[in-house]
Amino acid sequence: MGDRLATGSEMSATATEMIATALNAGQLAEAERLSRAGLDGQPDDGNLQLLLAISLHLQKKLDAAIPLYAELTRRYPQSGVHWSNYATALRDSGDLGAAAEAYAASLQCEPKNAQTLLNLGLLQMQQQAYPEARETLLDAHLLDPESIPIRIRAASACSACRDMQIDKLLQPWRTWTGLDDELQLELAHLLMAQGDAKGAEGLLREILQRSPAYVPAQLQLAVIYERMNRLDAADRMLRQIITEQLVLDEPVRKEIVHQQARLAQRRGDWTGSRAMLERAGPNDASDYVHYFALAESCDKLGDTAAAMQALATAHARQIEEMRRVAPSHFLPGAPILPAAATHLGREEFLAWPKLRAPESSQSPVFIVGFPRSGTTLLEQMLDAHPALQSMDERPFLNTLSDGLASYEVRVPQDLHRLNQRDCDELRKHYWSLVCEKIPRHWEARLVDKNPLNMLWLPLINRMFPEARFILALRHPCDVILSCYMQNFRSTVLATACADLERLATAYVTAMEHWLHHVEVFQPQVLVSRYEDLVADLPAQSGRIAAFLGLDDAAPLQQFAAHARSKAYIGTPSYDQVIQPVSTRAVNRWARYREHLEPVLPILAPMLRRWGYSAEPINGG
Repeated sequence: MGDRLATGSEMSATATEMIATALNAGQLAEAERLSRAGLDGQPDDGNLQLLLAISLHLQKKLDAAIPLYAELTRRYPQSGVHWSNYATALRDSGDLGAAAEAYAASLQCEPKNAQTLLNLGLLQMQQQAYPEARETLLDAHLLDPESIPIRIRAASACSACRDMQIDKLLQPWRTWTGLDDELQLELAHLLMAQGDAKGAEGLLREILQRSPAYVPAQLQLAVIYERMNRLDAADRMLRQIITEQLVLDEPVRKEIVHQQARLAQRRGDWTGSRAMLERAGPNDASDYVHYFALAESCDKLGDTAAAMQALATAHARQIEEMRRVAPSHFLPGAPILPAAATHLGREEFLAWPKLRAPESSQSPVFIVGFPRSGTTLLEQMLDAHPALQSMDERPFLNTLSDGLASYEVRVPQDLHRLNQRDCDELRKHYWSLVCEKIPRHWEARLVDKNPLNMLWLPLINRMFPEARFILALRHPCDVILSCYMQNFRSTVLATACADLERLATAYVTAMEHWLHHVEVFQPQVLVSRYEDLVADLPAQSGRIAAFLGLDDAAPLQQFAAHARSKAYIGTPSYDQVIQPVSTRAVNRWARYREHLEPVLPILAPMLRRWGYSAEPINGG
C-alpha cells in the first residue's frame, strides 16, 4: 500500500506475540483467525481489536476493517495511532474526504508524527492537491530527514509542482538500499524527469532482475530506451510484455499502444501512429499527452484541422492540471512571464558598484531565445567542439533568484545591494549547481543553454558581465506554432501556451524584455537566425566560431554525429538534433496561416524588429 500501519507501543507481547509473528510472516489469514479467537475470550481487548483490523486491512477486507478502526478511535480518541490507521483504511477504500479528516485528527494527537504526515501527503497527491502535498511531505522530511520513503515521496510532490528541491532530496540516492519495487520505480521516474537516464535505467534493471515480470518497470524501461534513441530495444521490451503477460489490463494495453505509436512516429510511420493513437484513445479524462502525440501525427500527415483540434483538447486538459500545480499563475493580474515583470533602467545600472568579475574566457556562453527558436541545435553544435562543454537545460538562474529572495533581495530591483563577497558566493553557487549535473571539464568553456535565460540578463550581468550570448532567432510565427504544438513541462511555458493569443503575447513580452536590457547592459551578443543556419551551416558555423574566438569551426558542423553519441538529450527536440541539418521546419507556419492570422497584430512589432514578413514564403 506504500505506507505502514501503526501497531502501537503499549501492546502486551504475551497476549499478541503469535498474532504479531503471523502478521510479520505475511500469514494474514492466520493472524485474523488468532485475533478472532483471542477476542472470543477478551472481546474488549483493544490490542486484539487493532491486530484484527490490521490483518483484515492487509487482506483488503476494508468493509470489515474500517468499523473496527472507527470503534478504536471512539474508545481511544487521543490515540494518533488509531486515527492514522483509520485514515489509511478510509483512503484505501476511496473515501478521501473522510480520510483527510481522520489524518487531521491523528495529527492533532501527534503533530510531529512523520509517518502520519507521509500518509497525509500521499492522500493529498491522490486528491491532486499538489502544493499541499509538497508542503506536507517536506514537513515530514524535516521531522525524519533519514527516511528514504519520505524523501522519494516528497521529491515526487516537488516534481508534480515543478519545484527545484528535487535534486537536494534525491542527492544521496546512490547510497540507498533495500527499496521495494514500487519505491524504486518511483525513484527511477524522478531520475528520468531530472535527466539522469542512465541512473533510471540501472534502477529499472535492478527491479527486473529480482522481479522479471514487473510490468510497470518494463514499460518505464521501454520509455527510457526510446528517449535514448535505442528504438529496437524499446520495441523488444514492448513485445516481451505482450508475449509474457497472458492478460493485459486496459491501462497497460493502452500504454503499450501509446509507446508503439511513439516508435512509429520516430520511424516516420505517421499514418500508422495516428491509427494507433485514435484506436487507443486517452488514458483517462486528464490525459493531455495523448492529444499532443495525436496532433504531431496529424500535422505530419498535413491534416491541419485535426492537428489544431487535438491541440485545443491537449491545452485545455493541461491547463486544468496547471491550475492545481501552480494556482498562483491564474490569480487576477498574474504576469504571463513573472521574470519579465520588472525592467531596470540604464541609470540604475550605472549606479551599481563596480566589482571584480571573471573575464569572457572564464564565463559561460549563454544560448538564449524564445523556446523552439533553434537553441538546442546551437547547443549541440557548440558541445561538439572540444573547447566547449554544454549541459542539459537547467533552471539554475531561477534557483539563484529564489535563493536571493530568501535574503529579501529581489531580482532585478535589488541587485545593486550585492557586494563583492555576495557576487563571489553567487558565482560559487552557480558553479556548484553545474558540477552537480555534469563532470566539469575546466579546460573547456561552459555552454549554458536555457532559452528563457533571456529574461535573466540583469542577474547574469551581475555575475558574469563579460559573458557572451548567442540569441537564437526564428520567424515568430514558426516559433509560436512550434511552441503551441509542444508539451512543455515548465509551468510557466505550459500556461503561456494555453492559447495562441496568450502565447504570442508571451513571445513579445520576452523579446521586449530582452531588447530593453540589451540596451541597458550592452552585452556581447551574436544573433543566430535559424533560417540562415540551416541554409548555410558552414558559413554560420564560421560566424559563431569567430564570435567565440574558436580557431576551427569544423567540429561545429559535426553536431549530429556528436549528438547521436550521447546517451540522453533532455530537451523536447532530442529526436531532431541527431539528424542532419534540414530546412524542412522553415516556413512551417504557412499551412496554419488561418489559425495564426488573429495573432499577427500582436507579433507585428517583433516581425518588424527582426525583418520577418507577415506573409509566408511564396504566399503560403
